[in-house]
Amino acid sequence: MKRVFAGAVALSLSAGGALADGHLDSLTLQLKWVTQAQFAGYYVAKDKGFYEAEGLDVTINPGGPDIAPEQVIAGGGADVITTWMAAGLAARERGVPLVNISQPFKQGGLQVICLIENVI
Repeated sequence: MKRVFAGAVALSLSAGGALADGHLDSLTLQLKWVTQAQFAGYYVAKDKGFYEAEGLDVTINPGGPDIAPEQVIAGGGADVITTWMAAGLAARERGVPLVNISQPFKQGGLQVICLIENVI
């Protein structure tokens, strides 16, 4: 886990240096599902050059019903993935060294709900 976190920090710090020498660092993003509105921000950022401005050459791979992002990143096919928190935690239990770096939504799609009288 420390190695993955250190890599993410190094990547973010190296972006400034990458800009200075004109070199872009490659990064692959694996989406959880097929290309649709929920991922629009990633595509808009790419089209507007936001990633390139930060020294990143980003490849966006769409997901689908037969793609498990946790397996893709574990196998080295992606540097960053989008996934449900529950799936990420299950992958960590299986030994995949995932680190949660963002929650891009105001409210999670999955909620834990219980009766107030059951809360300790």
